[in-house]
Amino acid sequence: VIQYFASIAAVGKRDTSKGTLEDQIIQANPALEAFGNAKTLRNDNSSRFGKFIRIHFGTSGKLSSADIETYLLEKSRCTFQLKAERNYHIFYQILSKQKPELLDMLLITNNPYDYSYISQGEVTVASINDSEELLATDSAFDVLGFTTEEKMGVYKLTGAIMHYGNMKFKQKQREEQAEPDGTEAADKTAYLMGLNSADIIKGLCHPRVKVGNEYVTKGQSVDQVY
Repeated sequence: VIQYFASIAAVGKRDTSKGTLEDQIIQANPALEAFGNAKTLRNDNSSRFGKFIRIHFGTSGKLSSADIETYLLEKSRCTFQLKAERNYHIFYQILSKQKPELLDMLLITNNPYDYSYISQGEVTVASINDSEELLATDSAFDVLGFTTEEKMGVYKLTGAIMHYGNMKFKQKQREEQAEPDGTEAADKTAYLMGLNSADIIKGLCHPRVKVGNEYVTKGQSVDQVY
């Protein structure tokens, strides 16, 4: 329906740096689905978020603008999946080796079992070609007008999530305080996010919490960190 309205109501000259307005409306879908759709028990491409699309028409009936609101993303899926389900498609698209330069940039392998957050359930879906879907996602970014820097930033944050899930912590001797059990995953996470590794670890093991009108540093156990 959206494609039909966008096609018949399209107007205006094509921007050479990005797609036309009707192209952008249509191509928003693969970009959103890559980060918001996942395999569930009943549906290989289940939308795990809500979206509300407004398409605006001018007085002549021509397409003038559009906007999309998203809400209620199932955030817990990023860290946990049931055995017969899968995390969001984008993770497996990146690992498909369709764009090997992404693996190098994100400091990752192409083995999903190397990453805790994306290997608790299924890692492949028979009805989905992750390689082809990555090309569709990447093309959608271009049509939507993402700069190369913005696009790489999105991929880096996605890779950072994978490394973040591999961070390990242990309990200090004779204390209930957690401390990092190695820093490799934290270092990679920090690098991709443009942060300091020590600050990430400190924020997890010794977060600042507000007590009354003051902030105090709170110790965390291993369970609390996870």
